Amino acid sequence: MAGTDFGGEHPDDIHDLVDEPRDDLTLSMFGESSEPPSPTAPTGQPYLVLARKYRPQRFEDLIGQEAMVRTLTNAFATNRIAHAFMLTGVRGVGKTTTARLIARALNYQTPSVNRPSIQLDPLGSQCEAITRGNHPDVLELDAASRTGVGDMRELLDGVRYGPIAARYKVYIIDEVHMLSKSAFNALLKTLEEPPPHVKFIFATTEIRSVPVTILSRCQRFDLRRIEPGVLADYLGKIARKEGSNIEADGLELIARAAEGSARDGLSLLDQAIVQDQGQGVTATQIRDMLGLADRSRTLDLLGAVLKGDGKTALQAFREQYDLGADPSLVLRDLMDLIHEVSRADVLGAEWRPAGASDHIGQMRAFAEATSPAALTRLWQIILRGFEEAGRAPDPVQAAEMCLLRACAAQQLPPPEDLARLLVGQPMAQSTGNSAASISTSGPTAIEVSAPVSAAPPAVIRASAPAAAANPAANPAAVDPSASRSPVVPGFDDLLDALEDAREIALVAELERFVRPVSLTPGRLVIELLANAPSDLQRRTVEALCAVTQEDWEVDVGQGGQESVAERRKRLDAERLEAAKQTPEVLAALKAFPGARILEVREAPVPEPAASLDAPPEDGEEDVERDNVLSVDFARRRVGD
Repeated sequence: MAGTDFGGEHPDDIHDLVDEPRDDLTLSMFGESSEPPSPTAPTGQPYLVLARKYRPQRFEDLIGQEAMVRTLTNAFATNRIAHAFMLTGVRGVGKTTTARLIARALNYQTPSVNRPSIQLDPLGSQCEAITRGNHPDVLELDAASRTGVGDMRELLDGVRYGPIAARYKVYIIDEVHMLSKSAFNALLKTLEEPPPHVKFIFATTEIRSVPVTILSRCQRFDLRRIEPGVLADYLGKIARKEGSNIEADGLELIARAAEGSARDGLSLLDQAIVQDQGQGVTATQIRDMLGLADRSRTLDLLGAVLKGDGKTALQAFREQYDLGADPSLVLRDLMDLIHEVSRADVLGAEWRPAGASDHIGQMRAFAEATSPAALTRLWQIILRGFEEAGRAPDPVQAAEMCLLRACAAQQLPPPEDLARLLVGQPMAQSTGNSAASISTSGPTAIEVSAPVSAAPPAVIRASAPAAAANPAANPAAVDPSASRSPVVPGFDDLLDALEDAREIALVAELERFVRPVSLTPGRLVIELLANAPSDLQRRTVEALCAVTQEDWEVDVGQGGQESVAERRKRLDAERLEAAKQTPEVLAALKAFPGARILEVREAPVPEPAASLDAPPEDGEEDVERDNVLSVDFARRRVGD
């Protein structure tokens, strides 16, 4: 085309060849930024989560598994390598990672090393393919998705063939407990006598679900949970490598939430680093991320509970709940805090908190003001409430009722004071262990004259209820003499009085386990038989005081008469023997061979038709109480 120059440049196109500074909108459209890249800024490569990015590549990188590494090191050094390994532990402690490291160690090969070795540095010729998971001789499968016997037979078909490129053919079976019973049976023979070129590595979180016949053929390693302090240090190193600054308290919170799992800890660390906007991540941010309660607020809650202040305790709990804290986690944090205070009380100057804490002084103050027994009782109450909160339809209600129950428990005497009370020692003076001074003017006051031993207390004295001592306080007891029963003359009468008061269970136990020694007004001496309830003596004295409205003393002695149950059994036997000697019974037994007497009981006296004072008519005899026999007649065949 005339006048057209395709090789020339248009004057307006000259600007296309000039590097002009692009505005922020243009940069953002092309995924670029005018700021220098930060450690957490996105790059062109797909993001690899920290749990995969920092997967241990050497045995030295495993944290918290020193015992296993030491055993494997000695086994490889002496060439005593098992043909099957069983790795067990909770999630995220490194079972699959350890299995891959063992596979690399079995097939480790460098120009200078041609034998199995735990030292995996420098990288061996087979290591990279095993790490990537595409090595032809290292087969890794998930038993959860291949549970049947057909899958196991398909797997075992390749056992007889030798390795292609490596020294050993290694089978890594994860979650082995998911295999069916038939699959386990198919594996047994091969696992017992595998070919020399085959190694098995199993991993499971449910070791109890694996048959013992499988376990007995494997070398077992229990991978431990990682200690919170060790895991927190490890997470701190990873965070610094990622260019993020996280407070030590925040790392401790992540380590505690991970529950000993490195993978869980790294996943939470991944989530925490995202919150870093260049100024670091605080413990408060971590706490909000995890839905945890503030430690200072938990201390306030514990202080209110120890004081028995239910109102303040509920307010402190509601504040944490309104801020997003889960009710169960609040109770769990409270349990952790009570545990730390208990450790501080027991260890004294040697105590160091499990993690970083700015509240050491306050926890020591709680430990000094509260007895170990009271802390133990409180921990048990909170533990029960934690379990109830997990089952209750409304966890908030369960948590609040648990806190109220804990506050109410502070009004009770400390456990050590109750122990002193039972052994007859005076209660200790109030030392701050209880929210209020404890009054001993309850319904009964128990005093024991001898210390507690393997036998029951020698003497228990109890006073009558306080309401009976103050007639003005009880309008129904204005006349004390009218409400008091006469002195009980005998043990049977005493049992009748208790039975009239509907102490049926106590009467049954007294008839069975007690031999009366002596009975005087206000004092009962008994001999306790074997298997007698430990609190029978105490309940007896309390019931006597309540029934008779008098002070009673119950003493344990020896040489008692026969118990009511023993006497009843003896009388039944004597009555049975006497019945056997009567002419009527002898005649009946003779007439019916094989018959036997089952029991003898008294016949009820029938009501006479006439007046009791009227003399009997002619031909009538006085009605007397006779014994009634219950006889078992042996059945006889016709013709015998």
